[in-house]
Amino acid sequence: MKLARAIHFDESDQRVFHSPARTGEWCIPGGFEFSNWSEADLSGKARQAFANGWFGLETSGRVTFVAVTEITEAEKTDLTAQLANHFVTYYGAPSVEAALPVAAEEITHMQELCEDHPPNTLLTVARELTDAGVKEAFRVIEPQEAGLDQFAIHGSVDEE
Repeated sequence: MKLARAIHFDESDQRVFHSPARTGEWCIPGGFEFSNWSEADLSGKARQAFANGWFGLETSGRVTFVAVTEITEAEKTDLTAQLANHFVTYYGAPSVEAALPVAAEEITHMQELCEDHPPNTLLTVARELTDAGVKEAFRVIEPQEAGLDQFAIHGSVDEE
């Protein structure tokens, strides 16, 4: 079973998002945050979060890249409960019990995005507003394999 974690290659996310996700935290697309947004909401750092930010499940922050990795059933259960609590706290869900199915659907959607990709595959998200609402598109960046001979120093430790 796979999900994805936030990954940073530089400090740019610290500057472009109001609240950046923490490196290594579990992430989902999080498009629900933008479900009732209009063009008027899209400026500055909010526009950047909308355009290409993944949602960090621990911090509610955003990140540009996520990397596919293995997840345990126990971790998935914990994340689902955490997201359900987030829906109650920030989106007015009537109870955690009522929010659990929606949270589970969000986590399952992310699993489906990750399932066919090997660990360390990078994913990006791109969003746009359409007449029908928010449209999301996902890009896959396969892990690069390097041959050992590109890094190994060939020689002998034996003195001759």
